[in-house]
Amino acid sequence: MFNLISILIGLVSLVIVVPSQIPLLGWGNWVALPLVVVGIAFGALSSSNGGRNFCLIIFAIAVVRLMLGGGVV
Repeated sequence: MFNLISILIGLVSLVIVVPSQIPLLGWGNWVALPLVVVGIAFGALSSSNGGRNFCLIIFAIAVVRLMLGGGVV
């Protein structure tokens, strides 16, 4: 059950992170990061690793985008 919740949270975060890759919309990554961390936590409580790994990939994409944009842009 926790794995399914983690995947659903990851999908919601993915919907936020994908448009945030456009310049001047990088602030969306700051909205998505807390959601992804919650998804990682739920994935860690699960016996399966799929949801956690999915959220970790989304987290990495958001963090790299924030680093490239200087944290704001």
